[in-house]
Amino acid sequence: FTEAWAQQVLVENRPGGGGNIGADAVAKSAPDGYTMLMTTASLAIAPSLYRKLTYDPVKSFVPVSQIMSTYLVLVVHPSLPSDLKGLIALVKAQPGKLNYYHMGPGSGLHLTAEMFRAAANIDFTMVIYKGDGEAVPALLRNEVQMSFLNPTASVQQVKAGKLRALAQSGTSRGSAFPDVPTMAELGYPEVNYVGYLGFFVPAGTPRDVVNKIASETIRVVRLPDIRARMPVWGGDSAGTTPEEFGAKFREDIARYAKIIKQAKVPPVD
Repeated sequence: FTEAWAQQVLVENRPGGGGNIGADAVAKSAPDGYTMLMTTASLAIAPSLYRKLTYDPVKSFVPVSQIMSTYLVLVVHPSLPSDLKGLIALVKAQPGKLNYYHMGPGSGLHLTAEMFRAAANIDFTMVIYKGDGEAVPALLRNEVQMSFLNPTASVQQVKAGKLRALAQSGTSRGSAFPDVPTMAELGYPEVNYVGYLGFFVPAGTPRDVVNKIASETIRVVRLPDIRARMPVWGGDSAGTTPEEFGAKFREDIARYAKIIKQAKVPPVD
């Protein structure tokens, strides 16, 4: 963006609150195109997960473009069965005894687990760690037996044979795991988590500004060198129009609301 627009583009990290601190800051910014929000699917999950938000995920923002499409990989300790059918049979034979890692209520790892639990009619114990840095060693020690992990957290362990990849959550096979089938291929289309990294701007931003940011985003993410880096960052290059990204965003809000309700996830304060 800096090169294309001949203006310095600054990145300001606003961590905390599951992404809500950064989202709130952008929601309250002037709608002039000078402040953008780069965030994940957490923005679509937020309205169903949190008891109260200081912004409206739909009314406060305009979706601009999806930068990257992300997915999760179901990995297990090598002592477990080598395919999904065997894993499900094992979990059914030992309901509640196997441990599954996620990062907290409403996270992608959590919601994908709830989809899996409902679709396969199985039960396992949820174990929360602060992040993959704590969870991956626990998986290697067999303290936790399975999880849907980000590709960046699992690919090296799988290649080394220290963890086993059984399936992935996307609608198509991710480039980092071309030989691992999707849950849909294995008969569980309901277990479908396709996350993203995308740009939003404050509501009221002029349409020509929105389109300008979107067109430049699409151009950049489709550059060969950028596209080649995406798997290292945990996904695959996207680059969508505001209309396409807006449609996905609205669909995701409705879908995650249904999953959270069915799983009886308690609201977060």
